[in-house]
Amino acid sequence: MRKDPRPYRLLVVEDNPGDLVLLEDYLDEHMLHPVLTICTTGKSAKDALQSTEEPFDLILLDLSLPDDGGESLIRHIVELAHLTPVVALTGFTDMDFSIRSLSMGVSDYLLKDELTATTLYKSILYNIERSKNLNNLLESEKRYSDLFHLSPSPMFLFDLESLNFLSVNKAAVAAYGYSQDEFLRMNLQDIRPAEDIPLLHQTLSDATDEKAHEFNNIRHKRKDGSIFYVNLRGSNFDYKNRKARLMMVNDITEQMKYIQTIEDQNKNLREIAWTQSHVVRAPLARLLSIIELERHEQPAANREYSTLIKEAAEELDEVIQTIVKKTQTMNI
Repeated sequence: MRKDPRPYRLLVVEDNPGDLVLLEDYLDEHMLHPVLTICTTGKSAKDALQSTEEPFDLILLDLSLPDDGGESLIRHIVELAHLTPVVALTGFTDMDFSIRSLSMGVSDYLLKDELTATTLYKSILYNIERSKNLNNLLESEKRYSDLFHLSPSPMFLFDLESLNFLSVNKAAVAAYGYSQDEFLRMNLQDIRPAEDIPLLHQTLSDATDEKAHEFNNIRHKRKDGSIFYVNLRGSNFDYKNRKARLMMVNDITEQMKYIQTIEDQNKNLREIAWTQSHVVRAPLARLLSIIELERHEQPAANREYSTLIKEAAEELDEVIQTIVKKTQTMNI
């Protein structure tokens, strides 16, 4: 039979010489080069876990040692093992105790009288792989948690049914003025002006699928009551068996102020254009008419001055018309 060539690092905690020999034989039957650290007491097992630089792949733990045993031993070893799987070995068929041991962090519970080389090998493989998958999942969750909490953009997670906040990041705390604890006692309606609540429920009812959603020019309210404008982007997903939505907040208040300034400037320009077109040109047109009448009635010697005045007035009229046209077509 071909043996597993991987160099498993196993901590074997067993004080019975006969059981220890049997375990070594079982391991040798399926593993080519297992690296074993043997401990016969609870104290030596704790010392081995605290002193090793390279973590063990798995711990085989006899639950009856000279200096410790049962639940006390499990608590001590699981605490020191961290994420290393612990497989309990015992000669007692106590179902209640086996269930309690699993709830305390033991990965598997094997009876010595029913143990074989194959069942031991399968248990070791299964629990090592499960531990790796669990570690990968925890690392993945931590990465996403770091992305959430360390993001410079305000982000919050809320329950789609109750609208209660489930989590908020530091940037949201800084932007809204509420503490983490205050946020977790609030819901989405608390950061919206009262008159915008109907709009909130309408937009939520319109975005119930799993796609990413964007909401633009939304008014939000800080703890001090001040209003600011935001664009929101988020997606729905399941969070701890609850329908939730993660939202990223982009404060666009300054952009809105800039747009309002531009609109005010355009309004002023339109008023200037109207003033130039209707107020300034009207008396200028009358002046041109008077000059034209006087030119025909004046002596020839004075007509030259009237002509110069008329040309200046016409030139001024052209300037005014040019300004009006540019103001009307200007797009700021």
